[in-house]
This record gives sequence, structure tokens and C-alpha cells, in this order.
Amino acid sequence: DDEYIVKNKPVTLTCRSTPATQIYFKCNGEWVHQDDHLIDRTVDPATGLPIMQVKIDISRQQVEKIFGLDDYWCQCVAWSTTGTQKSQKAYVRIAYLRKNFEEEPMGKEVALNQEVLLRCHPPEGVPAAEVEWQRNEHVIDPVSEPNFLVTADRNLIIKQARLADTANYTCVAKNIVARRKSSPATVLVYVNGGWSTWTTWSACSSVCGRGWQRRSRSCTNPTPLNGGMACDGQNVQKSACTATCPVDGGWSDWSNWSECGVDCSMWRSRECTQPSPGTGGKDCQGIDLQSLNCTSQQCLQSDKLVLGLFEDVALYVGIVAVALCLTLILIVVVLVYRRKKEGLDADVADSSILTTGFQPMGIKPSKPENSHLLTIQPDLTTTTTSYQGTLHSRHDGTTHTGTAKFSMTNGPLLDPLPNGSHHTLHNGKMTSDPAEFMTRLSNQTYFKTLPRDVANTSYGTFNFLGGRLTIPNTGISLLIPPEAIPRGKIYEIYLTAQRKEDLRLPLAGCQTLLSPIVSCGPPGVVLTRPTILSMDHCSDACPENWAIRLKKQNYEGVWEDVLMMGEELISEPYYCQLEAETCRVFSEQLGRFSLVGESLNMSAAKRLRLVLFSDAYCSTLEYNIRVYCMDDTQDVFKEVMQMERQLGGRLIDEPHVLLFKDSYHNLRLSIHDMPQAHWRSKLLAGYQEIPFYHIWNGSQRFLHCTFTLERLNLSTCELTCQLCVWQVEGEGQSFSLDFNIAKVTLPLAGPSAFQIPYLIRQKICSSLDTPCPNGADWRLLAQRLKLDRHMSFFASKASPTSVILDLWEAQHFHSGNLNQLATVMADIGKQEAMIFLVSDGEC
Repeated sequence: DDEYIVKNKPVTLTCRSTPATQIYFKCNGEWVHQDDHLIDRTVDPATGLPIMQVKIDISRQQVEKIFGLDDYWCQCVAWSTTGTQKSQKAYVRIAYLRKNFEEEPMGKEVALNQEVLLRCHPPEGVPAAEVEWQRNEHVIDPVSEPNFLVTADRNLIIKQARLADTANYTCVAKNIVARRKSSPATVLVYVNGGWSTWTTWSACSSVCGRGWQRRSRSCTNPTPLNGGMACDGQNVQKSACTATCPVDGGWSDWSNWSECGVDCSMWRSRECTQPSPGTGGKDCQGIDLQSLNCTSQQCLQSDKLVLGLFEDVALYVGIVAVALCLTLILIVVVLVYRRKKEGLDADVADSSILTTGFQPMGIKPSKPENSHLLTIQPDLTTTTTSYQGTLHSRHDGTTHTGTAKFSMTNGPLLDPLPNGSHHTLHNGKMTSDPAEFMTRLSNQTYFKTLPRDVANTSYGTFNFLGGRLTIPNTGISLLIPPEAIPRGKIYEIYLTAQRKEDLRLPLAGCQTLLSPIVSCGPPGVVLTRPTILSMDHCSDACPENWAIRLKKQNYEGVWEDVLMMGEELISEPYYCQLEAETCRVFSEQLGRFSLVGESLNMSAAKRLRLVLFSDAYCSTLEYNIRVYCMDDTQDVFKEVMQMERQLGGRLIDEPHVLLFKDSYHNLRLSIHDMPQAHWRSKLLAGYQEIPFYHIWNGSQRFLHCTFTLERLNLSTCELTCQLCVWQVEGEGQSFSLDFNIAKVTLPLAGPSAFQIPYLIRQKICSSLDTPCPNGADWRLLAQRLKLDRHMSFFASKASPTSVILDLWEAQHFHSGNLNQLATVMADIGKQEAMIFLVSDGEC
């Protein structure tokens, strides 16, 4: 038989023949000498014939001497009287098994019930290696486990992957020499999530009137496992509902008294039908049957006497009622007369003064190539605007009739006014001090939390033409679209930014305030179209990291969630567009709003604005640098600027923006690389630190870090250094500072204003609101203005074009250009509808 040399151990070949007189080994064609044989002669007891047996040892050195394609072989040759016999060749090979697999199994991630193929090509070896498979170090037996199959080429097949088949699989190769294991291949069986069935709709949130109901489903059919995909879609649906209000029962009038009966009593009754109780309403309280004793010497006479008495009472009641009616009519006539005499005439010939007097509109001239498209351009050189009607001042109580002239300069629009005051049109009269208006508001309970400082408050009087309220340098504005106020109505509307320390929101867990708290009102006014409230926010604008809610304070002072970003329904009274740095809230109700975010993971980050101040004048060797880390919103920056102005500070560098992550780590600040020959730090610690929750909460008063430096000579005015800001265990940022401490900074400039003229707006709406078969309607306008992601919201409105123009105007308040709108209209193909030959007086 063939033999294998394992390591260095020689093998023994044995030949046996009977009858034989001589026997030899022949190896690789050469005779082996007789002395090298181990000869054993015996006699076969059955036949009595001699048996000759020969053995030979083959060493590893002998086999390795053979070089070529043939293997080392030996055979026996036996001689006897009957002739010569040769045995078959026996091959002797050196056994081995190499270490490296020619192909190892690779790990896989597979879906449930999917077929899995794991390949294995064992190392080269003599004799050829056998293969077995192990799962988590246990041998797989395909006979007892029918879900496994080992193919002829040694590969493993898992017919249908089960969760229990998630394991480490190893290919094991072995022969008489060694045993080799492949690297483990991890098979991960994942399960993609599936939605459960929807729950039934919840009860209406309102017990009376309009409310909301919701239903939910869970991603548990099946639940995603081992990295399987989560369910796609919403897990909560909301729907508007109207609950039937409970109706309390009411009594009808008493019936007439019955005649006096034989028992000397009379009766009357009433029913609980005015109205009848319904939907859980209360029943009528009291009796429904009443009796009256008519006893006397003779019941019949007593009956007549009682009836006569009731007839007299009815007569007197009728006379009194007629007298009251005449008195009320006289009072109404007097009031109507006085109102026509003194009140504000509702028929305004040019009521645009109600908005332009409060907020002057700056409209850029059209470019020559599109001058024929939008020809309604206000004459900015006109210095007066007329208001036809009756003017009444609430301050002096006197009456003025006729035409009033209001001076409107065409200088820089919305320049900051002295002492932070805001001009406003108050019932037709210009006033620069809204203190009287705020005093009237503060008399009502809801408005007691409004700030008393008028620097962050604007208000004005508006009619159906609408207009805009803006708090300069805060990024806060309220757009009141045309037709939002019903015709014939005139509203006094205010807009104010609350100080965070005066009105704190209840925040819990990972929640943080992302925007200013803005109040607009008065609440309860009737609006026929949504207004657009614009305010800055400081989130990193990554929706996958945040759950952002719009909160509104109700009349009881409780903050309620009115909108969840990404889950808006067009039937809701609120809608929100979240831009990179600005939030625009569509709301049919005025009130107090704020934006609150809840971080979903530690990657969520807020934008902070790093601002540096110092003393405006420095006459000593000591020099202080104050570093503020505040929310990156304009209102916060304005408030800090006002606070520093009171402290006599000045801005020494451009503000820097940095991201602050929800990692629970504090913010550290330090100053380095100062010229040691001129400056030194007086701080004992190497850095200063602001607590995490003070920054993350967003509702605390602004803290600053003060770095006290000392110059070695009064003549030193130049300071160069590095300001390093980093979150503990996070990435840091470094800012280079290079400034002159004697340099004086300039004040910030005020913004400009823009508004689409009313008649141009009307003609655009009439041209695009009607759907066109070729799509040249409001849908194309939304695409051209890059607002097409809000298509469903626009489609739910009576005039989609008007809402598109409202949003575009709110976005381009500071940089609006009618020429841009004209170009878009030309691209749509509406030139003939947009050639307006309207005089300035019509605008």
C-alpha cells in the first residue's frame, strides 16, 4: 500500500510471498541490496510450503533525493520454481499541509430567510485535506441539521437564514499531518422593520368645537433587528375633528294658568325644550309643574279675582317694555351721530398711508430689459402722502377734518432712530413714543408680561392692505398680507421680543430654546389669511438630529406644542418653513411663539456667536477683554450690544460662529501667543469655563468670560494673540486677534424695507391662480422661486399665488427687487398679463 512520511518518521514496506526461494525490493528502478532487507522465513502450517516475508524502511532523505515529476516507489520481485512474480508499485510520499487557505469564508449580512453561501478552499496538502465546518466552535452535521449543506467543492450553504444562524463560521481543514482553521466569518441575519396596523382614532381633543384626533402605529411587525432598516413613514397621523358641543337644557315659557278647579287650585307647566339637553348637556334644574291655591269663600269668585290681578300685571309689564325700547333707540341714534361726527371715516381713499406711515417701503427700480413687465414703481421722490378722511388723535382729544399731509423723506430706510424709538402711525397720527399704547395694553391680564422697554417693540395701525412690523436689528418681523384683515376693519397690532429672563419656558431633558420668544397681537383678532412671523433660530439645520416644536402660550399662560417640524398638516392653523438661519411661521392666530428643539443624539449642535468687547477707552496698564458665547440670533446680539453700550464697551473683532454639541461638556476659553515683551496675562488659571447647561438651555442671561491683560507700557496699543475655544473632549477652534486698542468702532447701519405693490400683487394672483393645462400657473411660479417643497400647503389655500408672494416677500424683506419678480414672470410666459400701464396715483 501507499505510505506517507509524517515529519521525519520513516515508513516500513512489507512484501510476502509463497512459495518463493528469493524475494527482492526494487525502488525507483534500482535493486535494493539483500542486506538492507529484513527477511523472515516461515512455513505455512496448512500447506507446508515455505513463506518468505521481506521488510524495508524508507527514510525521508531517500524520498527527498528523488527530484522530478515521479514519486518515490518500490515494488517486490519474487523467484520460485514456478517463475517470477512482481507486486504493484507502492508510492511513498512526504505528507504536509500548508498554513494559508487558498480561499477563506467571508462574513455577510443577510436578510431573514435568505440563502447564504460561504466559500472555502483549503490549503494545499498531501494527502488532500478533508474539510469540516464549525458554527461558534461546534461542528456542523448536515445530516442532523438539514438547513445546512456542504457541497462537493467544500462550500457551506445555509438554505434559509434564521435569527439563530447569526454566528461565527469557521472552515477547518485537516489531514494526517496537521489541522488548520480559517479566520471566522461572521454571518449577521438582520430583520427589516414592518409597520403594525393603525390603532383606532383617539377621541377628539376638544370636547366642544374644533380639535384633533390621532392614531398611531409601531414598527414592530416585525421589529428591526441587527441593523435592519427601520420603517419608512410616519408613526403618528393627526386629523382635524369637530366635537359636538354639549347643550344644556333650558326651560320654555310657563303655560297659562288653568281655571280654578273644584279643589280650589290652578296649575301651569313648562318643558325642558328651549333647548332640549343633548350631547351630555345638563338637564333643566327646577320644577316643571307649579300650582297656586285659589281658595276663598267661593272658589269661582276667587278665580275671577286672581285672573284679573294677572291681567293687570301683564299690562304694566308691557308698558315698561315699550319705554325701555324707545330709550335704547334714542341712545343708538345719538351714538351713530357722534361716530359720524368724530370717528375715523371707514371709506379711505388711499389707506396705504396706514402701512407706509409706519414702515416706509423701499423698492428698487427695474432694470431696462424688463421695464415693460412691472411698471408700477412708487415715486420715491414724493415727499408727502395724502390721507383722505377724518383724523382723531387719542392724545389731545381734539377733532381735525379734511386732508392731512404726512411728510415722508426718501432718505435711508429704517435707519436706527434716536434712543431706540420707533415711529408708528397711530390711528392716522404719527407718534414716536409708543408708551401710551403699551400702557393701555398692560391694563389687560394677558399683556402684563410684555416688556416695558419700547426698544424691542413695534406697533402700528393696519387695514385690508396689510403691511409689515419690524424690530430693527433683531431679524424679527411680522408680515400682514393684503386681505388678511377684513375690509372695513382697522386693527392696532404690536410686535415685541421678550427678554428670556422675564419669561422663561418650561424646558426638560435635552430641550433647548432655539429662537427668541416673540409676542404679536392682540390675540383674538379675526384674520382671513395667515400672517408670516419671521425670526432667527440657532440650530445646525440638520433635521435628523433634532425634534423641533413650535410652542404657543395660551390665555392661561401655559405653553402648548402647536406644531412638530416635519409632521405639519395643511389643515392645521399653523405651518412653518425652517431655513438655514431663519424660521417663518404661517399663523392664522396672533399670540406668543417660540421654537424649542430636543436633541435626538449627541451630534445635534447649536450655533453660537462668539463676540469680543473691550473698554472703549483704556488709560491704564490693565486691559480687559470680555468674550460672550451667545445663541447665533440677531436679537441676542442686539441685546448684548445694548448692554455693552451701557458699560462703555466696544466691539473689537468680527463675530465668529462655532458649533456647540449636546455632549454634556462645558465650553473652555483661553488666550495664547501674546507678545511677552509687551503684554502678560493676570489670570491664575490657564483657561476659563462656561457650564454646559447654561449655554444649552438657552433661557439664561448671557454670561461672559473676562480676560484681564496687562501691558508693560502705556504707549503699547497693538495687541496680537490667539483666542482658543473648545468643548471638553471635543474639537476646538482658534481665532487670531490683531487690533489696536485705541481704535474707535462704527455703529451698525439700519436695514431697508421692501413690499410688493398691492395692484401688482392682485394682477399676478388673477393671472396665475387659475390652473393652466401646460402648467404655466402658480405651480411654475413656486418652482421658479424655489418654493416648490411647500406645494401641498399652497394648494390648500384659496389663492395659492398670494401665499407664494407672501413667503417670497418675507424672505426678501431686506433685498427685494421687483425686477427679479418681473424676470420670473417673463420666464413663465406671462408678459401680456404683466404689462401694466398704471399711474403712480393708482399704486
